[in-house]
Amino acid sequence: MGKVHIIPAHQQRGNSVHRLPNEPQSEKLRVAAYCRVSTELANSYETQVSHYKELIQKDPSWEMAGIFADDGISGTSTKKREQFNKMIAACKAGKIDLIVTKSISRFARNTIDCLKYIRDLKAINVAIFFEKENINTMDAKGEVLITIMASLAQQESESLSQNVKLGLQYRYQQGKVLINHNHFLGYTKDKDGNLVIEPE
Repeated sequence: MGKVHIIPAHQQRGNSVHRLPNEPQSEKLRVAAYCRVSTELANSYETQVSHYKELIQKDPSWEMAGIFADDGISGTSTKKREQFNKMIAACKAGKIDLIVTKSISRFARNTIDCLKYIRDLKAINVAIFFEKENINTMDAKGEVLITIMASLAQQESESLSQNVKLGLQYRYQQGKVLINHNHFLGYTKDKDGNLVIEPE
């Protein structure tokens, strides 16, 4: 039996998007910070910017890739989070290697959204570090987090589906029929949503 040669693995470092195969990677990680700013606190933005600037600058292996901040109230919808979407676009363009944010709840509005972005960014070799939970999505602890979140996401989805079914069942018990059109096979709906024969 021939001698087996073991080739040591090389850990991929940083975002590999749009990088040529033989192009050397930067020694420093391009780090961006994401925060949700409360409009009720006058110095909220300045305080968080100062914190993340200090955090990034004190690590010699990091370099600033931007600070993205959205109004805390708009966190319920990613469509309204302009800076968040701008940051994700920068990651996909290969301009960010690591995102630092305060906590999981500040990053995404629910488990399903959070899991989606974690997986999307991990696929392009972009890590997320959650300060409060002390979790990096690229390490072993991050893998456990993703597994747990996947389970929670499934539970959320099943719970939502069950709530919809219960809502429909309740409507049926009340004698209310759910249809998608006002005019349906000679019937229409009155102001209370009940089916009535459409007058000729």
